[in-house]
Amino acid sequence: MKHKFLFSVFVFFFIFIFLSLGSWQIIRLNWKLDLINQINSSLKSEAVFLTQGEKKNYLKIKASGQIDFNKQIYLYNLNQQGKPGFEVLNPILVNGENYLINRGWIPFEMKNAPEINEINQENITGILKLQNKANYFKPENSIEDNYWFTLNRDDIFKYTGKSFSKYIIYLTGDYKNPVPIKISADISNNHKKYAITWFSLAISILFIYLYFRKKNY
Repeated sequence: MKHKFLFSVFVFFFIFIFLSLGSWQIIRLNWKLDLINQINSSLKSEAVFLTQGEKKNYLKIKASGQIDFNKQIYLYNLNQQGKPGFEVLNPILVNGENYLINRGWIPFEMKNAPEINEINQENITGILKLQNKANYFKPENSIEDNYWFTLNRDDIFKYTGKSFSKYIIYLTGDYKNPVPIKISADISNNHKKYAITWFSLAISILFIYLYFRKKNY
């Protein structure tokens, strides 16, 4: 009798765990859907002037500023077709505040080419995006060779001598080199599938338990 009781406790413990995991995925699903709606709403809005006022993730902005081409950063990344190259980033001073501006992607052979620095600094349009945390599994940056794998803020300070806004400006517009990075609400959202999986496991275990209980009692 004691063994049956312990077995029941064991089964319902796992059912509880699976139901909790499924519920957590529902919470994450609602959060992700809300985030996607916010991004879509921001991307459809008119661009506003970048000032010292309110800033938010995925805000479309327009500004004029002074770009520092002497401290240009070459960040290793793949383009949309999976070809390796660099994303080109620069310090830019806008209304007395330092930002990094991501001007887009170039192939390796265009590194330091003068034609990649042709930009109208008086008419900049872009999208604000919060800087992601550095990925610790990527190689260390080679600051001396200006070959970057992450936007580590300590390394950026060593390289530029400046602190920057937590937002990066992603340049938009009709530029060929660099090719601006496309910002969209195309975010991975598998939480519904995960929730169904966890709930299905909980229900399956319950039915199996009830079947064996009926058979053995």
